[in-house]
Amino acid sequence: MVLTGKTALVTGGSSGIGLAAARMLRDNGARIAITGRSQEKLALAAAELGGDVLPIQADVSSREDLILASGRIKEVFGSLDILFANAGAALGTPLATTDEATYHKIMDVNVKGVFFTVQAMLPLMREGGSIVLNTSWLNQVGTPGRAILSASKAAVRSFARTMSAELLDRKIRVNAVSPGSIETPIHRGKNQSEEEFRAYADRVGAQVPLGRMGRPEEIAAAVLFLASEASSYMLGAEIVVDGGRSEL
Repeated sequence: MVLTGKTALVTGGSSGIGLAAARMLRDNGARIAITGRSQEKLALAAAELGGDVLPIQADVSSREDLILASGRIKEVFGSLDILFANAGAALGTPLATTDEATYHKIMDVNVKGVFFTVQAMLPLMREGGSIVLNTSWLNQVGTPGRAILSASKAAVRSFARTMSAELLDRKIRVNAVSPGSIETPIHRGKNQSEEEFRAYADRVGAQVPLGRMGRPEEIAAAVLFLASEASSYMLGAEIVVDGGRSEL
């Protein structure tokens, strides 16, 4: 799965799954751009990744930010071969108490953000490129208190199919990776101690057939596969990496 000579963008690339994916794509030869909302976290991620990583401060819920990011990538790299639309928001949304602000935050990042990320980067994508969308195991199950998050990820799952059909003439493949519960900062509570997080991870892991939460690198490996020519006969598909949680 060598990516030498390829260029890749990972949104939400300053931590968690995005950072792990950026590292794995880079380690397999690609030049990498990452986006994130925090300049400080981007700088730390870029320093950790090393090399010629291009950090770009951008909020995927802002179409203006995405257009500016596209311009910056064009200026530095000229084109893109790989796009991992990873940036996402995850909040509980109980049916009885969820407000409009929470609804818009999830939908603006997870649905609007993915759609306009692809739209903004499409002029840079070379023929035969690969787009990978980050969905979730929640798009396949009915989980109380997760209605809006699950619906947003189901929309992204649909994008993998419809965008694939629309981009056939450019030979751009669109597929999705569907993570389960992964040990990333998105699962850490504010001011949560490491001991408290380990207790949380153990509780969540006990609900997974494999008996643990997943690691970001396990999702990154699926992203690498979908980004590479190893998956050249896959189109509009979704790889589920959830320890069996949605399948068993």
